[in-house]
Amino acid sequence: MAIEFIVKYPLLSVILLSLLMTFITTIIYKYTTDQTKLKSYREELKNIKKQMNESKQDLSKLNDLQKRSMEISMDQLKHSLKPMIITFVPAILIFALIKDSLPITQVILNMPFDIPKMGDNEGFGWFGVYLVTSFAFSSLLRKFLKVY
Repeated sequence: MAIEFIVKYPLLSVILLSLLMTFITTIIYKYTTDQTKLKSYREELKNIKKQMNESKQDLSKLNDLQKRSMEISMDQLKHSLKPMIITFVPAILIFALIKDSLPITQVILNMPFDIPKMGDNEGFGWFGVYLVTSFAFSSLLRKFLKVY
């Protein structure tokens, strides 16, 4: 039944699956990470970037700031690994479902202009639509749900 719906309504199916996956991923990310810590990392990185812009002439200070920035980024990555691992299996299953239902070369969203390096320059296939919509949904859901 799901495969029939995907084949019959490919664009709508990919958009809905993208919204569903992004929502699930965002919720898992929110509740499996320390949001307070991630928010403080984000603020600290913002301050470091500002300091780096102000101290372009002082290479020693710039180097120290870059090291600190890398340390924070590594800590952020460590906090993000758990939700990435949890969401990996469902993502693979959904991609497999779409891949089995729609050919990768099938254009499901025609564009009024050429898209370089995208197949026949006619538009987006399912993966292109998924990427674009998941970025948009992720940005909106993270703001709405206050996920850092």
